[in-house]
Amino acid sequence: MPRHIRLILVVTGGWIAACEAHALGLRWLPIGPQKWLHLAAMGIGAALCLARAAIRRRDRLAWLLIGLGVFAWAFGELYFTVVLWNDSAPPVPSPADAGYLSLPPLIFVGLILLARSRIKDLPKTIWADGVTAGLAASAVSAAIVFKPVLAAVSGNSLSVATNLSYPIMDLILLGFIAGVLAVGGWRLDRRFGVIAAGVMCFWTADTIYLIKAAEGTWVSGGPYDPGWWTIAVTCATAAWMQPRGRATRARSAEAISVAIASALVSLGILVVGSFTDVTLPAIVLSAGALLCVLLRLVLTFRAHQGVMRRTTREAHTDPLTGLGNRRAFAAALGDRLDDDDPEPLILSLFDLDGFKSYNDNFGHAAGDALLQRLAQGLESAIGADGGVFRMGGDEFCALLPGGQRGGALLRAAVGVLSDHGDGFTIKASMGSVRLPEETADVEEALRLADQRMYAHKSEGRRSTAALEVKHALLSALAHRDPELSEHVDDVAELAAGVAVSLGCDSAEVEAVRIAAELHDIGKIAIPEAILDKPGPLTPEEWTLMHQHTIAGERIIHASPALSDVAPLVRSSHERWDGTGYPDQLAGESIPLGARIITVCDSYHAMTSDRTYRKALSAEVALTELCACAGGQFDPAVVEAFLRLRARTRRESGASASANQGLAEISVAIA
Repeated sequence: MPRHIRLILVVTGGWIAACEAHALGLRWLPIGPQKWLHLAAMGIGAALCLARAAIRRRDRLAWLLIGLGVFAWAFGELYFTVVLWNDSAPPVPSPADAGYLSLPPLIFVGLILLARSRIKDLPKTIWADGVTAGLAASAVSAAIVFKPVLAAVSGNSLSVATNLSYPIMDLILLGFIAGVLAVGGWRLDRRFGVIAAGVMCFWTADTIYLIKAAEGTWVSGGPYDPGWWTIAVTCATAAWMQPRGRATRARSAEAISVAIASALVSLGILVVGSFTDVTLPAIVLSAGALLCVLLRLVLTFRAHQGVMRRTTREAHTDPLTGLGNRRAFAAALGDRLDDDDPEPLILSLFDLDGFKSYNDNFGHAAGDALLQRLAQGLESAIGADGGVFRMGGDEFCALLPGGQRGGALLRAAVGVLSDHGDGFTIKASMGSVRLPEETADVEEALRLADQRMYAHKSEGRRSTAALEVKHALLSALAHRDPELSEHVDDVAELAAGVAVSLGCDSAEVEAVRIAAELHDIGKIAIPEAILDKPGPLTPEEWTLMHQHTIAGERIIHASPALSDVAPLVRSSHERWDGTGYPDQLAGESIPLGARIITVCDSYHAMTSDRTYRKALSAEVALTELCACAGGQFDPAVVEAFLRLRARTRRESGASASANQGLAEISVAIA
């Protein structure tokens, strides 16, 4: 507290103490013209509160209201002193009463604001607890004190109500302070204790005045007047005191205890009133206290309902993106599948490819912003036609309507979950399940979608890495033998077409294509003299040549992304009858992809010029394939190859006679 503020408070408080001592008989103390100096004392208190609000921002509004309350009392006292001081029977109510009665509610609201800054999670029912405690205390006071007052007081009902409202409002204010101290701990803030002391003096002065005025024995300037003035000094002192310690958390047990104790007191008064003569104000105040308890129960119930709704919403909402979480997804899907005749749905899981790298490179804050942006895009793309959920991490889920509309939304979802920029590319792997066509069980649906999503992810990862390695190897092969490079491209196209014709899935087709492109990569380890030799090879040269598939397997196997391709390359020169190389595998023990490559490679070799012979025609090459089916080649692969060639010829506008020839060949091998 600043020194000059402390000095003003000491002088003002000392003068009030001197007035009290003078009223008690110590007449030798100089107190000056008490009639006017008490107005100065109250004006100083109000000014100090308002100055505190103007100078310091912390709790400014609270101290402004408290200062205005003290100022309103000072205004009422000024009016009484100037206009009604010498009136033996001052009118009630009067403008002075308006000023007096403004003090308790203004201080009440100011203390609520002050309590909010000192108590974390201050319950909204604290004002109801304070009013309840004040009404209960007022009921006790009315039962004990007001009986002789009511017997002696005269005048209209408005006058009586005005006089009785002073101690009642004081007790409500005290009850509120007691409730705040109970909720925040009785050692919460010494400023509340200082103000409570002033309110206690204020209530004592009001109560004694009420009794004395009713008895006709009240005399201004007596020992009770300083009780009113004290409120100004205590409020000003509290305004300039520094709070000690940190803000505390509300104690719910202590908060409810105030309401329970007040209800019990009020109930006791009502019970006693049924057997004895209790004043009507005591009955009314007790009933008011119980009504406040009921109001508190309503407020508490509404607060709990709000907490439950908020908790339920938070439990089903992802805090980062605002989408529904896994729990919300399970509930939504369960509700839809529980119908007697559920509508067709598409359940799709999405996992972001490249997000971890983005997070590592740009930081978690940027990663969170990216997730929020993609989530908003996904929600906008799907809209009200489906539901969107974040399953955790970089994984999203969508429930879409079945049919063409769902397919269109699915394509849109994949599009909005993609992003790219300097140094990053984000794409989405996807796995989908049709419900209830494939399953009506939530866990099974998730398992299938998750399995398909990660299969798609693995395929995408293999393709990206495989392309890089494949291009490097093919570049080395082209540098070594440009003609061989052109050969593998054609073989790869044929092999992929045959794999599709045999019903292979997309991952198997891609593996066959890459293996066909790389099936001759091992020849870079064979001397050029052997590869380009115009005549037949010697047995030693054939032995060395047969090692090229093993060399190719070793070269390809060095890349984990092509681990499933390497065995196809190794077995690409095996024969159906078991006389091939390098392992003399036979029949279906040879990988299907290798059997496909063998047929396509042989056809392309027969229809291409070599140093030792001219290229054969397509018809002759196909006849040779049919002749060797069941010996060198897998008959099923040869038949699929023939179907592919026939379809290709039809699409290219080939003659009907050529198609008839292919059909005859197909019948021959069948």
